[in-house]
Amino acid sequence: MNLDQMVGHLRSDPTFISNVTRWQVIPAKPAQYAPFPESLDSRITDVLKKRGIYQLYSHQREALDLVEKGKDICVVTPTASGKTLCYNLPVLQSIVKNPDARALYLFPTKALSADQVAELYSMIDSLGMDIKTFTYDGDTPASARKQVRQAGHIVVTNPDMLHSGILPHHTKWVKLFENLRYVVIDEIHVYRGVFGSNLANVLRRLARICAFYGSHPQFICCSATIANPGDLASLLTHRDITVVDNNGAATGEKHFVFYNPPVINKQLGIRRSSLSETTEIASRMVDNTIPTIVFGKSRLTVEVITRHLKNRVREPLGNSGTVRGYRGGYLPTQRREIERGLRNGEVKAVVSTNALELGIDIGQLDACILCGYPGTIASTWQEAGRAGRRKNMALTIMVASSSGLDQYIVTHPDYFFEANPENALVYPDNLYILMSHLKCAAYELPFQVGEEFSTEVSTAELLDYLCEEHILQQTEDRYYWTAEEFPAADLSLRSVASENFLIIDISNPAHRVVIGEMDRYTVPMLLHEHAIYMHEGQQYQVEKLDFPEKKAYVRAVDVDYYTDADLNTSIKVIDILKEQEISGLTMQFSEIVVTYLVTMFKKFKLDTHENLGFGPVDLPELELPTEACYWALDQSLVSGLSNDLVQAGMLGIANALQQIIPLYLMCSPSDISVHYRVRDPFTQKPTIIVYDNYAGGIGLAEHIYGMKTLLFQDAYNLIKQCPCENGCPSCVGPAAQL
Repeated sequence: MNLDQMVGHLRSDPTFISNVTRWQVIPAKPAQYAPFPESLDSRITDVLKKRGIYQLYSHQREALDLVEKGKDICVVTPTASGKTLCYNLPVLQSIVKNPDARALYLFPTKALSADQVAELYSMIDSLGMDIKTFTYDGDTPASARKQVRQAGHIVVTNPDMLHSGILPHHTKWVKLFENLRYVVIDEIHVYRGVFGSNLANVLRRLARICAFYGSHPQFICCSATIANPGDLASLLTHRDITVVDNNGAATGEKHFVFYNPPVINKQLGIRRSSLSETTEIASRMVDNTIPTIVFGKSRLTVEVITRHLKNRVREPLGNSGTVRGYRGGYLPTQRREIERGLRNGEVKAVVSTNALELGIDIGQLDACILCGYPGTIASTWQEAGRAGRRKNMALTIMVASSSGLDQYIVTHPDYFFEANPENALVYPDNLYILMSHLKCAAYELPFQVGEEFSTEVSTAELLDYLCEEHILQQTEDRYYWTAEEFPAADLSLRSVASENFLIIDISNPAHRVVIGEMDRYTVPMLLHEHAIYMHEGQQYQVEKLDFPEKKAYVRAVDVDYYTDADLNTSIKVIDILKEQEISGLTMQFSEIVVTYLVTMFKKFKLDTHENLGFGPVDLPELELPTEACYWALDQSLVSGLSNDLVQAGMLGIANALQQIIPLYLMCSPSDISVHYRVRDPFTQKPTIIVYDNYAGGIGLAEHIYGMKTLLFQDAYNLIKQCPCENGCPSCVGPAAQL
């Protein structure tokens, strides 16, 4: 059965269609073409013609024309629309004309770097020219790094390596910085919140160094569909950006299905598990050899579905390689192997977390199944775009969970199909982030009196402060670095720095093998002793977790259950830094410690997911020292209300604040946590708490404290102006119905 037949079969299946809340058909669209620019070197056009490309898509031609005019651009078109040519062609053209020209490519992940470099290598081989392209990251051998620095025409790296491995050592990269013609930044929608704010400052440092060596590179950015690609690219690059968003690529017919699992308990409103329904629908695809990708929101979901699908395709000799799992924690070599299997067609189905959401080439897949709403409209379209990449028909089925957000989306499909994708926002002038990068910039090159690093914060005041701290020294009209430490080493661009745990298979005592890794904040949930750890569908029991040595020892087993742990979170105030009374609220800005502790785990049957019992977990607490803003409500504001009503109201306010705060702070929602307590043990009052999700805090909570009650006014306006009656994700959240 092919996909067309499967679509017809599902539409005629009364059991399936009775649970469908929307079947949206997006018609196929023909391609819009434009000829090659006359200025494009004939050797490049010859290579393209050999590959069957005799003309460009209209958006590719528009991008090339703008770049030729010296414009900084951002290309915003769907998955598999040929964005790669929008930057590879100008870069190759400049190097063909001038062998001294250089380009710097930035990708957010190593996998994406490897994927794009493979395509670039292929084009360069076909050109038959000596254009040296190198990947420079943590895996680059020391013996090769000198050659990359001196001879690389195109250097492919990631923001972390640019920050800590290239900019601080710019004197070894003179050839690159003197001749840097283009900076390519792919997948810019990933750079939001703290990561994006850090990258914006890394690019400020890059601009300083380029100016020092006499170059002024153009920026070519690419993004998935978000609401503000031009604004985001401008904030990141500090340039005026021209957006190219009129997609000329052909698209096949797309079927987008919203599926709500049937109710199994009407009194409690409990629906059948989204995990079970997703597994069942995915099984139909696998049984009919329809190339499929399944997205799960957690590692555990991915492994449970992978195991089930592998059992369906397992051959008599035990081979089940046509189904693979894919997530963070797999070793890089294993992930590359899975990606190759998808491209060459050996892998027919892959179950992944959002690790495959980015534009890695994974070949031709026809169907995409989402186990739960991914959380944002932009991510949903990005994941759905992984199917139907070759202009053929594509089917996406989103299976809703019982969560309030999922239920609202699946029962109000117009909210999804008619709303704009979310904004991706950054705040590069956050004082904490800015100061860290100012130190890095001063280490790289002395600052001159009057030089500005930020347009929002006084650079002179920050430099004078660093002089007072004996980190810099002013001599005549320059500020020189005098401290001994290497500032880039102490700054993580993405999140709280944490050491990973290694997962070691001891099934064969004579041959112990490292099969994966895991971050320390996830370890207590999935690698506690007696946990069933799942890796590509294979079950392992954790025999020993060595916390001090950061190693987990596992043994292969075959049991019919999996485990899941309960995580308890507690908040303790260490010091009140500021306090004020305003409009019946006591506001506090405090240093706090958030404690995470796993105390027990539960066992669930693989097929029915019924609870089989529980067990204790004995692990040390994990602590996150950070900063928080407290709002404690005066008792007069809640007098006469039951605890249930107070709880429902505070939940609604917390949900509204979770949406409002990122808009004001220009950060990612994941950068903060919003909690509420009907009676807080510290304030003894109904309290709402917002804290930074980063060790030491990054200034977000302090900024919120300075806004006083402005956030509550806007939360009130958000709720008042929302047309819903009982609450929805646009205001108080469906779980907070009053």
